[in-house]
Amino acid sequence: MIPENGSSVTEFILVGLTKQPDLQCPLFILFLVMYVVTVLGNLGLIILIGLNSHLHTPMYFFLCNLSFVDLCYSSVFSPKMLMSFISEENIISYRGCMTQLFFFSFFSISECYVLTSMAYDRYVAICNPLMYNIVMSPKLCLNLMLGSYMMAFSGALAHTGCMLRLTFCDANTINHYFCDILPLLQISCTSTYVNELEVFVVVGINIIVPSITIFISYGFILSSIFHISSTEGRFKAFNTCSSHIIAVSLFFGSGAFMYLKPVTAMSMDEGKISSVFYTNTVPLLNPLIYSLRNKDVKVALIKTLSKRNC
Repeated sequence: MIPENGSSVTEFILVGLTKQPDLQCPLFILFLVMYVVTVLGNLGLIILIGLNSHLHTPMYFFLCNLSFVDLCYSSVFSPKMLMSFISEENIISYRGCMTQLFFFSFFSISECYVLTSMAYDRYVAICNPLMYNIVMSPKLCLNLMLGSYMMAFSGALAHTGCMLRLTFCDANTINHYFCDILPLLQISCTSTYVNELEVFVVVGINIIVPSITIFISYGFILSSIFHISSTEGRFKAFNTCSSHIIAVSLFFGSGAFMYLKPVTAMSMDEGKISSVFYTNTVPLLNPLIYSLRNKDVKVALIKTLSKRNC
């Protein structure tokens, strides 16, 4: 079947993370464990927030959405990645590749704006605590999430739509473990100038705008923390933001390193290492960061396990 854009390629071969045979089995075990922990951690956090009424607050509503996005995000490419370690030839159809690209783009952009919404929530909680329940109303929280998913949908549509216009001739080997934008651009036999410009604009907007918003929010937050007289109060205020700061730094830092560069400025082997960080490591660490550093989550977990044992 000929793809809609007139390309002669009907399927792609994914090279995977490495070609070295000795590393295939250890890497399969490593990434299988990482994926299982990611699924259990994020799914467990969603269930825990749903079961405990005292966690039904804006902060945990956003955290629940972050866990949902991470769960779906890691599931877009991890199963295919695991298959590449145990199969001799890892093939994905043209339509499957474009579908994977769309959902990868959708959930990665969603994470940008969910993290931004969480920063705004922390800003209101620390800088204007008396008005917190009024400002962070259920309607506003829903609108923020709806806006996040709408921005993600438009960005994913732009990435996938521009990719569909390209022609892939005889080269169908993607030097990556999933259908990412940059390795697909490298094997196209038509001009990729429009695509590179689209990537720079869309990725730039979806990284720079949330980053600036988060930076401004934490500027006001730090200013408010420094005006707190007691050391204990400062520590408590900063502790509520530290988990979010770590999550933001990991995700935005690795994403910017990968995409805000010209395609020729880096080899795909370096790109794959960077991709592992923001596609596998960040979804794994987020539930651990928010659970191990969060007293409310620990208490809710103990209560839930106690009820189950009883």
